[in-house]
Amino acid sequence: MSVVTRFAPSPTGALHIGGARTALFNWLYARGYGGKFYLRIEDTDKARSTDENKQAILDGLTWLGLDWDGEPSSQAANADRHAAVAHELLDQGKAYKCYSTQEEIEAFREKARAEKASTLFRSPWRDVPESEHPDAPYVIRIKAPRDGQTTLHDAVQGDVTWSNDQLDDMILLRSDGSPVYMLAVVVDDHDMGVTHVIRGDDHLANAFRQNLIYDAMGWNKPVLAHIPLIFGPDGKKLSKRHGATGAAEYQAMGYPAAGMRNYLARLGWSHGDDEFFTDAQAKEWFALDGIGKSPARFDFKKLENICGQHIAVAEDSALLQEISGFLTATGQLPLTERQSDGLSRALYCLKERAKTLPELLEKAHFILTSGPITPDEKAAAQLTDVSRGILSELTPQLQNASWSRDTLEEVVSSVAEANDMKLGKLAGPLRAALAGRAVSPSVFDMMLVLGQEETIARLKDASA
Repeated sequence: MSVVTRFAPSPTGALHIGGARTALFNWLYARGYGGKFYLRIEDTDKARSTDENKQAILDGLTWLGLDWDGEPSSQAANADRHAAVAHELLDQGKAYKCYSTQEEIEAFREKARAEKASTLFRSPWRDVPESEHPDAPYVIRIKAPRDGQTTLHDAVQGDVTWSNDQLDDMILLRSDGSPVYMLAVVVDDHDMGVTHVIRGDDHLANAFRQNLIYDAMGWNKPVLAHIPLIFGPDGKKLSKRHGATGAAEYQAMGYPAAGMRNYLARLGWSHGDDEFFTDAQAKEWFALDGIGKSPARFDFKKLENICGQHIAVAEDSALLQEISGFLTATGQLPLTERQSDGLSRALYCLKERAKTLPELLEKAHFILTSGPITPDEKAAAQLTDVSRGILSELTPQLQNASWSRDTLEEVVSSVAEANDMKLGKLAGPLRAALAGRAVSPSVFDMMLVLGQEETIARLKDASA
Protein backbone atom coordinates (compact mmCIF):
# COMPACT_ATOMS: atom_id res chain seq x y z
CA MET A 1 0.00 0.00 0.00
CA SER A 2 1.34 3.42 -0.96
CA VAL A 3 1.12 5.84 1.97
CA VAL A 4 -0.95 9.00 1.51
CA THR A 5 -1.25 11.57 4.30
CA ARG A 6 -2.73 15.04 4.41
CA PHE A 7 -2.66 18.20 6.46
CA ALA A 8 -6.03 19.93 6.47
CA PRO A 9 -5.90 23.32 8.23
CA SER A 10 -8.78 25.75 8.45
CA PRO A 11 -7.86 29.28 7.23
CA THR A 12 -9.58 30.94 10.18
CA GLY A 13 -6.25 31.89 11.74
CA ALA A 14 -2.49 31.65 11.24
CA LEU A 15 -0.59 28.36 11.46
CA HIS A 16 -0.55 27.34 15.13
CA ILE A 17 2.54 25.55 16.38
CA GLY A 18 0.33 22.53 17.20
CA GLY A 19 -0.89 22.48 13.61
CA ALA A 20 2.70 22.79 12.42
CA ARG A 21 3.62 19.66 14.40
CA THR A 22 0.62 17.80 12.95
CA ALA A 23 1.76 18.78 9.46
CA LEU A 24 5.31 17.68 10.32
CA PHE A 25 4.18 14.24 11.52
CA ASN A 26 2.16 13.73 8.33
CA TRP A 27 5.07 14.94 6.21
CA LEU A 28 7.61 12.72 7.95
CA TYR A 29 5.41 9.65 7.68
CA ALA A 30 4.68 10.16 3.98
CA ARG A 31 8.23 11.04 3.04
CA GLY A 32 9.68 8.22 5.14
CA TYR A 33 7.59 5.67 3.25
CA GLY A 34 8.01 7.26 -0.16
CA GLY A 35 4.35 8.27 -0.23
CA LYS A 36 2.36 11.43 -0.90
CA PHE A 37 1.70 14.36 1.43
CA TYR A 38 -1.23 16.56 0.44
CA LEU A 39 -2.36 19.95 1.67
CA ARG A 40 -6.11 20.57 1.83
CA ILE A 41 -7.50 23.93 2.93
CA GLU A 42 -10.72 23.31 4.85
CA ASP A 43 -12.41 26.58 3.95
CA THR A 44 -16.07 25.68 4.40
CA ASP A 45 -16.46 28.27 7.18
CA LYS A 46 -16.93 31.15 4.74
CA ALA A 47 -17.55 33.71 7.46
CA ARG A 48 -14.13 33.18 9.12
CA SER A 49 -11.94 31.90 6.29
CA THR A 50 -9.68 34.53 4.72
CA ASP A 51 -7.12 34.60 1.93
CA GLU A 52 -4.68 36.25 4.34
CA ASN A 53 -4.92 33.32 6.76
CA LYS A 54 -4.54 30.83 3.92
CA GLN A 55 -1.38 32.61 2.76
CA ALA A 56 -0.07 32.69 6.34
CA ILE A 57 -0.52 28.90 6.53
CA LEU A 58 1.28 28.38 3.23
CA ASP A 59 4.09 30.72 4.31
CA GLY A 60 4.44 28.92 7.65
CA LEU A 61 4.70 25.50 6.03
CA THR A 62 7.14 26.82 3.44
CA TRP A 63 9.36 28.32 6.14
CA LEU A 64 9.34 25.01 8.01
CA GLY A 65 10.42 23.26 4.82
CA LEU A 66 7.36 21.01 4.62
CA ASP A 67 6.75 20.61 0.91
CA TRP A 68 3.46 19.10 -0.29
CA ASP A 69 2.55 17.20 -3.43
CA GLY A 70 0.49 18.92 -6.11
CA GLU A 71 -1.48 22.10 -5.56
CA PRO A 72 -3.28 22.81 -2.27
CA SER A 73 -6.93 21.79 -2.64
CA SER A 74 -9.98 23.66 -1.41
CA GLN A 75 -12.65 21.82 0.52
CA ALA A 76 -15.28 24.40 -0.40
CA ALA A 77 -14.61 23.74 -4.11
CA ASN A 78 -15.80 20.14 -3.65
CA ALA A 79 -19.23 21.02 -2.22
CA ASP A 80 -21.13 19.45 -5.14
CA ARG A 81 -19.30 16.15 -4.64
CA HIS A 82 -20.06 16.20 -0.90
CA ALA A 83 -23.74 16.87 -1.57
CA ALA A 84 -23.87 14.03 -4.12
CA VAL A 85 -22.67 11.56 -1.46
CA ALA A 86 -25.38 12.76 0.95
CA HIS A 87 -28.05 12.21 -1.71
CA GLU A 88 -26.61 8.78 -2.51
CA LEU A 89 -27.02 7.79 1.13
CA LEU A 90 -30.55 9.23 1.06
CA ASP A 91 -31.41 7.15 -2.00
CA GLN A 92 -30.04 4.02 -0.29
CA GLY A 93 -32.16 4.59 2.81
CA LYS A 94 -29.08 5.15 4.95
CA ALA A 95 -29.98 8.79 5.48
CA TYR A 96 -33.28 10.65 5.74
CA LYS A 97 -34.92 14.05 5.43
CA CYS A 98 -35.53 15.77 8.74
CA TYR A 99 -38.05 18.62 8.89
CA SER A 100 -37.57 19.47 12.57
CA THR A 101 -37.05 23.20 12.99
CA GLN A 102 -34.35 24.81 15.11
CA GLU A 103 -37.06 26.02 17.47
CA GLU A 104 -38.39 22.47 17.92
CA ILE A 105 -34.90 21.10 18.55
CA GLU A 106 -34.07 23.82 21.08
CA ALA A 107 -37.43 23.29 22.86
CA PHE A 108 -36.61 19.57 23.15
CA ARG A 109 -33.19 20.32 24.61
CA GLU A 110 -34.53 22.85 27.09
CA LYS A 111 -37.03 20.31 28.32
CA ALA A 112 -34.31 17.62 28.54
CA ARG A 113 -32.06 19.94 30.55
CA ALA A 114 -34.90 20.76 32.92
CA GLU A 115 -35.56 17.04 33.41
CA LYS A 116 -31.80 16.31 33.64
CA ALA A 117 -32.17 13.91 30.73
CA SER A 118 -29.96 13.44 27.65
CA THR A 119 -30.06 16.37 25.24
CA LEU A 120 -29.13 14.10 22.30
CA PHE A 121 -31.77 14.88 19.69
CA ARG A 122 -33.69 11.95 18.20
CA SER A 123 -35.48 13.13 15.09
CA PRO A 124 -39.13 12.04 14.78
CA TRP A 125 -38.68 11.97 10.96
CA ARG A 126 -36.23 9.04 10.85
CA ASP A 127 -38.80 6.46 9.76
CA VAL A 128 -41.56 8.63 8.30
CA PRO A 129 -42.33 7.53 4.71
CA GLU A 130 -41.75 9.98 1.84
CA SER A 131 -45.47 10.15 1.14
CA GLU A 132 -46.02 11.84 4.49
CA HIS A 133 -43.30 14.47 4.10
CA PRO A 134 -44.38 18.11 4.07
CA ASP A 135 -43.40 20.67 1.47
CA ALA A 136 -40.97 22.45 3.75
CA PRO A 137 -37.22 22.99 4.24
CA TYR A 138 -35.30 19.97 5.52
CA VAL A 139 -31.83 18.75 6.41
CA ILE A 140 -30.41 15.37 5.49
CA ARG A 141 -29.33 13.25 8.46
CA ILE A 142 -27.47 9.95 8.49
CA LYS A 143 -29.01 6.99 10.28
CA ALA A 144 -26.75 6.14 13.21
CA PRO A 145 -27.02 2.83 15.08
CA ARG A 146 -29.12 3.17 18.24
CA ASP A 147 -27.64 0.34 20.30
CA GLY A 148 -24.42 -1.62 20.79
CA GLN A 149 -20.91 -0.23 20.69
CA THR A 150 -18.38 0.85 18.10
CA THR A 151 -14.67 0.16 18.58
CA LEU A 152 -12.08 1.94 16.48
CA HIS A 153 -8.42 1.02 16.50
CA ASP A 154 -6.08 3.97 16.76
CA ALA A 155 -2.36 3.64 16.06
CA VAL A 156 -1.60 5.93 19.01
CA GLN A 157 -4.52 5.52 21.42
CA GLY A 158 -5.10 1.79 20.91
CA ASP A 159 -8.66 0.41 20.81
CA VAL A 160 -11.20 3.08 21.66
CA THR A 161 -14.85 2.16 22.26
CA TRP A 162 -17.91 4.41 22.00
CA SER A 163 -21.45 3.56 23.02
CA ASN A 164 -23.74 3.92 19.99
CA ASP A 165 -26.56 5.38 22.06
CA GLN A 166 -24.34 8.46 22.37
CA LEU A 167 -24.27 8.99 18.60
CA ASP A 168 -26.84 11.31 17.06
CA ASP A 169 -28.17 11.17 13.53
CA MET A 170 -25.60 13.64 12.30
CA ILE A 171 -26.63 16.26 9.75
CA LEU A 172 -24.98 15.75 6.36
CA LEU A 173 -26.60 18.56 4.39
CA ARG A 174 -28.02 21.75 5.84
CA SER A 175 -31.40 23.08 4.78
CA ASP A 176 -29.71 25.33 2.20
CA GLY A 177 -28.12 22.25 0.63
CA SER A 178 -24.60 22.99 1.88
CA PRO A 179 -22.55 20.07 3.25
CA VAL A 180 -21.28 20.01 6.83
CA TYR A 181 -17.61 19.62 7.71
CA MET A 182 -18.03 16.07 9.03
CA LEU A 183 -19.26 14.88 5.63
CA ALA A 184 -16.79 16.93 3.62
CA VAL A 185 -13.70 15.67 5.44
CA VAL A 186 -14.63 12.01 4.93
CA VAL A 187 -15.47 12.42 1.24
CA ASP A 188 -12.28 14.38 0.59
CA ASP A 189 -10.09 11.87 2.46
CA HIS A 190 -11.67 9.03 0.49
CA ASP A 191 -11.37 10.77 -2.88
CA MET A 192 -7.75 11.77 -2.21
CA GLY A 193 -6.88 8.18 -1.30
CA VAL A 194 -5.72 9.12 2.19
CA THR A 195 -4.38 6.01 3.91
CA HIS A 196 -3.39 7.52 7.28
CA VAL A 197 -5.22 10.27 9.17
CA ILE A 198 -2.74 11.75 11.64
CA ARG A 199 -4.29 14.58 13.65
CA GLY A 200 -4.78 15.97 17.15
CA ASP A 201 -6.62 13.85 19.72
CA ASP A 202 -9.21 16.60 20.05
CA HIS A 203 -10.63 15.01 16.87
CA LEU A 204 -10.98 11.55 18.42
CA ALA A 205 -14.71 11.95 19.15
CA ASN A 206 -15.23 13.13 15.57
CA ALA A 207 -13.76 9.86 14.32
CA PHE A 208 -16.82 7.94 15.54
CA ARG A 209 -19.23 10.27 13.76
CA GLN A 210 -17.14 10.20 10.58
CA ASN A 211 -17.02 6.41 10.83
CA LEU A 212 -20.78 6.38 10.20
CA ILE A 213 -20.17 7.69 6.68
CA TYR A 214 -17.39 5.18 5.95
CA ASP A 215 -19.65 2.34 7.05
CA ALA A 216 -22.70 3.62 5.15
CA MET A 217 -20.71 4.09 1.92
CA GLY A 218 -18.78 0.84 2.32
CA TRP A 219 -15.48 2.66 1.88
CA ASN A 220 -12.07 1.47 3.08
CA LYS A 221 -11.11 3.26 6.27
CA PRO A 222 -7.78 5.00 6.79
CA VAL A 223 -5.46 4.18 9.65
CA LEU A 224 -6.23 6.57 12.51
CA ALA A 225 -3.52 8.17 14.63
CA HIS A 226 -4.74 10.77 17.11
CA ILE A 227 -1.78 12.56 18.66
CA PRO A 228 -1.86 14.30 22.07
CA LEU A 229 -2.00 18.08 22.18
CA ILE A 230 0.92 20.32 23.12
CA PHE A 231 0.85 21.77 26.63
CA GLY A 232 2.78 24.66 28.09
CA PRO A 233 5.37 24.21 30.85
CA ASP A 234 2.57 24.45 33.45
CA GLY A 235 0.76 21.41 32.04
CA LYS A 236 -2.08 23.41 30.50
CA LYS A 237 -2.99 23.62 26.80
CA LEU A 238 -0.47 25.79 24.97
CA SER A 239 -1.80 29.33 24.63
CA LYS A 240 -0.68 32.94 24.33
CA ARG A 241 0.04 33.12 28.05
CA HIS A 242 2.93 30.69 27.53
CA GLY A 243 4.45 32.84 24.78
CA ALA A 244 4.42 32.49 21.01
CA THR A 245 1.91 30.02 19.55
CA GLY A 246 2.12 30.72 15.80
CA ALA A 247 4.76 29.36 13.42
CA ALA A 248 5.36 32.86 12.02
CA GLU A 249 6.21 34.11 15.51
CA TYR A 250 8.96 31.51 15.85
CA GLN A 251 10.38 32.50 12.49
CA ALA A 252 10.35 36.14 13.60
CA MET A 253 12.13 35.15 16.83
CA GLY A 254 14.93 33.75 14.69
CA TYR A 255 14.71 30.03 15.30
CA PRO A 256 16.13 28.09 12.34
CA ALA A 257 13.65 25.90 10.49
CA ALA A 258 15.78 22.75 10.83
CA GLY A 259 15.89 23.24 14.60
CA MET A 260 12.12 23.76 14.74
CA ARG A 261 11.52 20.57 12.74
CA ASN A 262 13.81 18.61 15.05
CA TYR A 263 12.23 20.02 18.22
CA LEU A 264 8.63 19.67 17.04
CA ALA A 265 9.30 16.06 16.01
CA ARG A 266 10.46 15.34 19.55
CA LEU A 267 7.30 16.86 21.02
CA GLY A 268 5.31 13.70 21.59
CA TRP A 269 7.46 11.33 19.50
CA SER A 270 10.73 9.66 20.36
CA HIS A 271 13.36 7.37 18.87
CA GLY A 272 15.21 5.94 21.82
CA ASP A 273 17.14 8.69 23.59
CA ASP A 274 17.94 10.62 20.42
CA GLU A 275 17.40 14.37 20.85
CA PHE A 276 19.35 15.86 17.94
CA PHE A 277 18.84 14.43 14.46
CA THR A 278 18.74 15.38 10.80
CA ASP A 279 15.74 15.37 8.45
CA ALA A 280 17.06 12.21 6.82
CA GLN A 281 17.22 10.44 10.17
CA ALA A 282 13.76 11.68 11.17
CA LYS A 283 12.25 10.36 7.93
CA GLU A 284 13.96 7.01 8.43
CA TRP A 285 13.03 6.66 12.10
CA PHE A 286 9.55 8.21 12.30
CA ALA A 287 6.83 5.66 13.08
CA LEU A 288 3.40 5.94 14.65
CA ASP A 289 4.28 3.54 17.47
CA GLY A 290 6.85 6.07 18.67
CA ILE A 291 4.15 8.63 19.49
CA GLY A 292 3.23 8.79 23.17
CA LYS A 293 -0.28 9.04 24.59
CA SER A 294 0.45 11.86 27.02
CA PRO A 295 0.51 15.56 26.08
CA ALA A 296 3.95 16.95 25.29
CA ARG A 297 5.22 19.99 27.17
CA PHE A 298 6.76 22.85 25.26
CA ASP A 299 10.18 23.79 26.67
CA PHE A 300 11.86 26.91 25.29
CA LYS A 301 15.26 25.98 26.74
CA LYS A 302 15.24 22.66 24.91
CA LEU A 303 14.12 24.41 21.73
CA GLU A 304 17.02 26.85 21.97
CA ASN A 305 19.49 24.07 22.69
CA ILE A 306 18.36 22.04 19.65
CA CYS A 307 18.35 25.14 17.43
CA GLY A 308 21.86 26.02 18.56
CA GLN A 309 23.09 22.59 17.54
CA HIS A 310 21.49 22.95 14.12
CA ILE A 311 23.03 26.38 13.56
CA ALA A 312 26.44 24.95 14.49
CA VAL A 313 26.30 22.20 11.85
CA ALA A 314 24.40 24.09 9.13
CA GLU A 315 25.92 24.55 5.70
CA ASP A 316 26.99 28.18 5.32
CA SER A 317 24.93 28.68 2.17
CA ALA A 318 21.78 27.33 3.84
CA LEU A 319 22.36 29.50 6.89
CA LEU A 320 22.80 32.63 4.75
CA GLN A 321 19.54 31.84 2.99
CA GLU A 322 17.78 31.36 6.33
CA ILE A 323 19.15 34.67 7.60
CA SER A 324 17.88 36.38 4.46
CA GLY A 325 14.40 34.92 5.06
CA PHE A 326 14.50 36.01 8.70
CA LEU A 327 15.37 39.60 7.77
CA THR A 328 12.54 39.69 5.23
CA ALA A 329 10.03 38.17 7.66
CA THR A 330 10.88 40.74 10.32
CA GLY A 331 10.81 43.73 7.95
CA GLN A 332 14.55 44.41 8.18
CA LEU A 333 16.75 45.59 5.35
CA PRO A 334 18.44 42.80 3.40
CA LEU A 335 22.19 42.38 3.66
CA THR A 336 24.26 44.33 1.20
CA GLU A 337 26.67 42.45 -1.02
CA ARG A 338 29.54 43.59 1.22
CA GLN A 339 27.75 42.42 4.37
CA SER A 340 26.77 39.09 2.83
CA ASP A 341 30.36 38.58 1.69
CA GLY A 342 31.74 39.38 5.12
CA LEU A 343 29.18 37.28 6.94
CA SER A 344 29.98 34.34 4.71
CA ARG A 345 33.66 34.60 5.71
CA ALA A 346 32.76 34.99 9.39
CA LEU A 347 30.26 32.16 9.83
CA TYR A 348 32.95 29.68 10.85
CA CYS A 349 33.55 31.64 14.07
CA LEU A 350 29.90 32.61 14.69
CA LYS A 351 27.96 29.36 14.42
CA GLU A 352 29.27 27.53 17.46
CA ARG A 353 27.52 29.45 20.24
CA ALA A 354 24.49 31.10 18.62
CA LYS A 355 21.10 29.57 19.49
CA THR A 356 19.02 31.90 17.33
CA LEU A 357 19.60 33.96 14.21
CA PRO A 358 19.41 37.31 16.09
CA GLU A 359 22.16 36.03 18.43
CA LEU A 360 24.27 35.09 15.43
CA LEU A 361 23.71 38.49 13.81
CA GLU A 362 24.64 40.25 17.04
CA LYS A 363 27.91 38.31 17.15
CA ALA A 364 28.41 39.26 13.50
CA HIS A 365 28.07 42.97 14.30
CA PHE A 366 31.81 43.49 13.77
CA ILE A 367 31.62 42.46 10.10
CA LEU A 368 28.15 43.82 9.32
CA THR A 369 28.94 47.33 10.55
CA SER A 370 31.28 49.72 8.80
CA GLY A 371 33.83 52.11 10.29
CA PRO A 372 34.32 54.26 12.11
CA ILE A 373 33.16 52.01 14.97
CA THR A 374 31.04 53.56 17.72
CA PRO A 375 31.55 51.38 20.83
CA ASP A 376 28.68 50.69 23.20
CA GLU A 377 28.93 51.73 26.85
CA LYS A 378 30.68 48.59 28.12
CA ALA A 379 33.14 48.55 25.23
CA ALA A 380 33.88 52.27 25.53
CA ALA A 381 34.95 51.71 29.15
CA GLN A 382 37.78 49.51 27.83
CA LEU A 383 39.27 52.34 25.80
CA THR A 384 41.28 54.23 28.43
CA ASP A 385 44.28 56.44 27.74
CA VAL A 386 46.54 53.52 28.64
CA SER A 387 44.81 50.98 26.39
CA ARG A 388 44.71 53.47 23.50
CA GLY A 389 48.44 53.90 23.86
CA ILE A 390 48.94 50.13 23.66
CA LEU A 391 46.74 49.92 20.55
CA SER A 392 48.88 52.67 18.98
CA GLU A 393 51.96 50.59 19.75
CA LEU A 394 50.35 47.46 18.25
CA THR A 395 49.22 49.05 14.99
CA PRO A 396 52.57 49.51 13.21
CA GLN A 397 53.63 45.97 14.15
CA LEU A 398 50.49 44.58 12.49
CA GLN A 399 51.23 46.58 9.35
CA ASN A 400 54.29 44.48 8.70
CA ALA A 401 52.88 41.13 9.91
CA SER A 402 51.89 38.22 7.70
CA TRP A 403 48.14 37.80 8.14
CA SER A 404 47.93 34.36 9.73
CA ARG A 405 46.53 33.35 13.09
CA ASP A 406 49.88 32.20 14.48
CA THR A 407 51.57 35.45 13.51
CA LEU A 408 48.75 37.60 14.87
CA GLU A 409 48.79 35.78 18.20
CA GLU A 410 52.55 36.16 18.39
CA VAL A 411 52.48 39.91 17.65
CA VAL A 412 49.62 40.69 20.06
CA SER A 413 51.16 38.53 22.80
CA SER A 414 54.52 40.25 22.48
CA VAL A 415 52.93 43.72 22.77
CA ALA A 416 50.93 42.61 25.82
CA GLU A 417 54.07 41.17 27.42
CA ALA A 418 56.05 44.33 26.70
CA ASN A 419 53.40 46.26 28.62
CA ASP A 420 53.42 43.78 31.50
CA MET A 421 49.89 42.73 30.59
CA LYS A 422 48.28 39.35 30.11
CA LEU A 423 46.86 38.65 26.64
CA GLY A 424 43.32 38.40 28.07
CA LYS A 425 43.64 41.92 29.47
CA LEU A 426 44.43 43.32 26.04
CA ALA A 427 41.51 41.45 24.44
CA GLY A 428 38.98 43.93 25.94
CA PRO A 429 40.35 47.04 24.22
CA LEU A 430 40.83 45.04 21.00
CA ARG A 431 37.17 43.95 21.06
CA ALA A 432 36.09 47.54 21.64
CA ALA A 433 38.20 48.73 18.71
CA LEU A 434 37.27 45.98 16.26
CA ALA A 435 33.63 45.32 17.17
CA GLY A 436 32.47 48.12 19.45
CA ARG A 437 31.22 45.40 21.78
CA ALA A 438 32.44 43.93 25.06
CA VAL A 439 31.37 40.47 23.86
CA SER A 440 32.40 39.24 20.43
CA PRO A 441 34.12 36.37 18.67
CA SER A 442 37.82 35.84 19.29
CA VAL A 443 39.86 38.96 18.46
CA PHE A 444 42.05 36.85 16.18
CA ASP A 445 39.05 35.51 14.30
CA MET A 446 37.82 39.07 13.85
CA MET A 447 41.19 40.18 12.54
CA LEU A 448 41.29 37.33 10.03
CA VAL A 449 37.74 38.01 8.82
CA LEU A 450 38.17 41.81 8.64
CA GLY A 451 41.51 41.56 6.90
CA GLN A 452 44.67 43.56 7.47
CA GLU A 453 43.57 46.90 6.00
CA GLU A 454 40.24 47.13 7.89
CA THR A 455 41.73 45.85 11.15
CA ILE A 456 44.47 48.49 11.14
CA ALA A 457 41.97 51.22 10.18
CA ARG A 458 39.76 50.36 13.15
CA LEU A 459 42.72 50.25 15.55
CA LYS A 460 43.84 53.66 14.35
CA ASP A 461 40.32 55.07 14.83
CA ALA A 462 40.13 53.69 18.37
CA SER A 463 43.57 54.88 19.43
CA ALA A 464 43.19 58.39 18.05
